Amino acid sequence: MADHHVRRSVLVLAGLGLALVGAIPGVARAEYPDRPIKLVVPFSPGGGTDLIGRTLAKPMAAKLGQSIVVENRPGAGTIIGSDVVARSQPDGYTFLIATLAHSVNPSLHAKLPYDTDKAFAPVTLIGTYQNILVVKPESPFKTVEDIIKAAKANPGKYTYASQGIGTSAHLAGELLNNLAHIELTHIPYKGAGPALTDVLGGQVDMMFASSAAVTGFLTSKSLRAIAVTGAKGQTQVPGVPSVEETVPGYVFDSWYGLYVPAGTPKPIVDKLLDAVKFAAQDADFLKRAQDEGLLLKVGSPEELDAYVKADAARWRKVVTENKIKPE
Repeated sequence: MADHHVRRSVLVLAGLGLALVGAIPGVARAEYPDRPIKLVVPFSPGGGTDLIGRTLAKPMAAKLGQSIVVENRPGAGTIIGSDVVARSQPDGYTFLIATLAHSVNPSLHAKLPYDTDKAFAPVTLIGTYQNILVVKPESPFKTVEDIIKAAKANPGKYTYASQGIGTSAHLAGELLNNLAHIELTHIPYKGAGPALTDVLGGQVDMMFASSAAVTGFLTSKSLRAIAVTGAKGQTQVPGVPSVEETVPGYVFDSWYGLYVPAGTPKPIVDKLLDAVKFAAQDADFLKRAQDEGLLLKVGSPEELDAYVKADAARWRKVVTENKIKPE
């Protein structure tokens, strides 16, 4: 009987001890982050999004005091990688680098495995970049006006390449078709590499390509830049005009932004945002951003949310009017 009372007293004291330990701040729950974090890149390794994500992750990891593991989950126009994050725990240990496709996919696909508006919480816009309209050096097209005149005289005859349906290069061409009231024929490829190869070879007339994809070709004069897609007076290529100077209202910016699963606590989002602000001043990241033609715009979660909602509305109109369907 005495043994029973002793055992019971020990258990009660042990219980009180655990309760006291739980009451001491920082003992029961480790401070975020206390283990490695995963950054999901919804593209293959080596592309612009992957390089920006990896270069950003390194100084972010230094600020957070934990490693950031980059996981490439390409496919289905970023849907596969985005779905990985949408299904993850909202604990700050999985986040997504998103692109223009995040804005476009809800209009392009009748059914997605997640609700874009409800599955993600914004962290920050990283930056925006312009596309460059390029042709081969021997092309008869010297200006946007040349292209419009030729396209009006021969609807459907002239072609533009892209790295796939719904990509920035595709939508940049569709926007020109809409605003200039012309009909350029879209030729989709599986990646920017093969698309540019056929522009260089003359099989396709032109392409709205990223700065990162064509800077080398422009330097070697294998391609010629006709115009950039940014707003008038904001060209990122010296001496090259914007499309908007010829076609009023034509402004096309692609972007990179970071998202976490919906429901991630605000203090965690704030910590990630602080880490991005720190990383955005890193010398290696600034060099990468410059090489990619990226205009840095790190801001609040609310700013990313507003930016992407406006972007999604604009592309919904283009996708609907042009009857664009996924491959």
